Amino acid sequence: MKPAKRRARAQWIQETFHVSVVRACRLAGFSRAAWYRRSRAKDQEPLRLRLRDLAKARPRFGYLRLHVLLRREGWLVNKKRVRRMYRLEGLQLRNRVRRRKHMALHRGTAPPPTAQAQRWSTDFVHDQLLDGRPFRVLTLIDQWNSESVLLEPASGFRGARVAELLDEAIARVGRPVSITCDHGTEFTSRALEAWAYERGVQLDFTRPGKPTDNGHIESFNGRLRDECLNVQQFLSLDDARAKLAAWQRDYNEHRPHSALGHLTPREFTQKRQDDEERSLAATPA
Repeated sequence: MKPAKRRARAQWIQETFHVSVVRACRLAGFSRAAWYRRSRAKDQEPLRLRLRDLAKARPRFGYLRLHVLLRREGWLVNKKRVRRMYRLEGLQLRNRVRRRKHMALHRGTAPPPTAQAQRWSTDFVHDQLLDGRPFRVLTLIDQWNSESVLLEPASGFRGARVAELLDEAIARVGRPVSITCDHGTEFTSRALEAWAYERGVQLDFTRPGKPTDNGHIESFNGRLRDECLNVQQFLSLDDARAKLAAWQRDYNEHRPHSALGHLTPREFTQKRQDDEERSLAATPA
């Protein structure tokens, strides 16, 4: 077993069973000297950030060309390290040729949000009225606190209408850095592309056939389907809009979320704000 795995096992034993370091290392077959040894590896964070910046500025460059650019800037790094960081950051080029250029495209895996209204996820859910007429629901959530930002039913959507609804959401809660979405025609339309470019919002498209790239909205849509759409009858779009709004309020203000420590999105947001205020108050002037 590799030393890193032995160390991880020893750490798990200590944290789970609250035993001493000596006993945890003995059970995991890990050296106590190695446990206390500090890493002498150089901090690679500046290199990682510069690699991301170069990949964003050169969206069609692979790791070999990016390695050349780094060497020209004076970074003493070999191409193996660049390739490893390139893959870990999710910067690999996609072989799928797009039908047109995107002005506001995000490359690589978006970093996790650290505050409210930073990164959103959006998608559509299909259902039907009592008389059999189909309709769609545009869903939009905040990845940071899982809050439902938008639930809008309609018989159909165009890219311009999606842009209008996003503007309404921004007016309420603020402008996000990026929005994760799939390759639906509404999200790849020129109207939404122009909207994102003008407002400085990046569109983070998922990989084809990879719904896990947008797991936040997939999980939310599952809850919406199970707790609302499958148990309600909708007489009209106005009736659907009213019932969806009621469910949205319950979801944001009363429904506990296990991923948030069994808090509601509003409670989680308030708790973080209170923690930040206490931290600022405890900081000496």
